[in-house]
Amino acid sequence: MRFLRSAVFYAALALGANAAAADTAALQGLRTGDMEKLNFSAAPAALPDLPITDAEGATHHLADYKGKYVVVNFWATWCAPCRKEMSTLDQLQAEMGDRLAVVPVATMRNTVTGVQKFFAADNVTHLPVLLDPDAALARSIGIMGLPVTLILNPEGQEVARLIGQADWSSDSAKAILTAMMAGG
Repeated sequence: MRFLRSAVFYAALALGANAAAADTAALQGLRTGDMEKLNFSAAPAALPDLPITDAEGATHHLADYKGKYVVVNFWATWCAPCRKEMSTLDQLQAEMGDRLAVVPVATMRNTVTGVQKFFAADNVTHLPVLLDPDAALARSIGIMGLPVTLILNPEGQEVARLIGQADWSSDSAKAILTAMMAGG
């Protein structure tokens, strides 16, 4: 059944279907496993352009990633589910980084040293160290617990949100992201 759904969906894309503009029903059909928790927005939502900092203390904004799809993950080094999913986000960046950006934002009480030690211990090599130390960005977009992952369209708008841990290197996650990018 899963193969049939994928075959039908990819055939539709090949025939010119626009996944981003189309009803999200086709994308909903690709949701299996952890991706069943992925909720698509009724309409793209603008996000506040609050700063995040990198390991060197330089300021960045989510708007810096406009022009491509972005997977923004809010996490913390002390959050066990966050730590479990980080390697899958690293794999996603390694496999699809030429087409999208994975942006892990360590929010609240995290230090650059703590994030770097965690990344080294778990062999996370494809992701940047980014911090939201006072959780201003997280709070402004309604992040109440961790982990939470947002998918942003090339205009920088939120188009989907997943609350909780997920396997972002799964076939389902990659199929959904590929379909979204094919339409946008």
